Order: sequence, then C-alpha cells, then structure tokens
Amino acid sequence: MDIQFLLERLEALVVNGRKVPMTSQVVLEQGAALDLIDQMRAAIPEEVRQARRVHQEGDRLIQRARDEAEHIIAAAQEQGARLLQDHELMRRAEAESAQLVERAETQAEETMSGADKYAADVLRRLESDLETTMSTVRTYLGILEERVGGRVVAGDREVKVEDQRRAPHEAALRGERNL
Repeated sequence: MDIQFLLERLEALVVNGRKVPMTSQVVLEQGAALDLIDQMRAAIPEEVRQARRVHQEGDRLIQRARDEAEHIIAAAQEQGARLLQDHELMRRAEAESAQLVERAETQAEETMSGADKYAADVLRRLESDLETTMSTVRTYLGILEERVGGRVVAGDREVKVEDQRRAPHEAALRGERNL
C-alpha cells in the first residue's frame, strides 16, 4: 500500500474526528488510528523491497553490459586472428581491438554508473518519503497530545497519556489486546 495514501487517510481521520465542544480538540477512534499506523509500518518494507528490486535490476544491467563487453572483446580477438596474415593488417586489428575493448569498458562503466545513480536516487527518495512520513506522524501525535492536554479519552474515562502508552504493554503481559 502506498505510504502517501496512508498519510492522507491519517489526515482525514484527524480532520473528520469528532470535535470536543467549545474547544479546538478532536477525539479520534483509537482503533482506526492504530490500524493506520500498523498499515504504515507494513507499507515501509514494501518501499524497501522496491528499492532492492531496482538495485537488482541495476546489477542485471551491469552483468549484461559485461557480457556484451566480453562478446565484443571475443569478436575483436577473432577478427584480429584473421588479420594476422599480414603485419600491417595485424597492427590495425590490434588497434581496433583495443578501441573496441576501451569502448566496451567505457560503456560498461557508464551503464554501471547509471544503474548506481538510479538506485541511489530511488533510495534517497525513499529515505526522504520515510522522513517526511515520520515527521508528519510525529507532528500529528504532538498536536493530538497537546490538544488533549496530556489526557486521552478511553471509554468513559480519561487516562493520562503516559498510562495510555503503558496500557498496551501491560495488556500484552496479561494476554489481552487493547483495541
């Protein structure tokens, strides 16, 4: 699932949350908010898998360029062997072979460099998206904590934010699931 889509859903959850009368505070459904956070956690590894696939594709292109370079070199060597009969032809064949090898190596280096740059760009964009996502989540969490003044509503009672954070861990120890 696209991380950007999940962020938009989180924003909609906050915007469409039930407003507390005579305040600028919003009450969010805890289950929906936690579900979105879980989906975001699941989406991040998918982005990483995509970056790996891009990197593997780059490796495949590099190998293809090397194979092509070897083919060109083999072809140049074959051509050089045929031209050995005449000394002048031999010298020209060696020069041409060297040029082909140089061009093949240059082409392979350019292909490898391009693949590396592409993979680095994808990873930078992924890193930037992840940083933006985490910053947005932290911002909304800060806003929500600030709005509720260190308290959140749990059922018909108010619970301090510290108690709310501890509650899932304590429930897990008791074998319960907090919804």
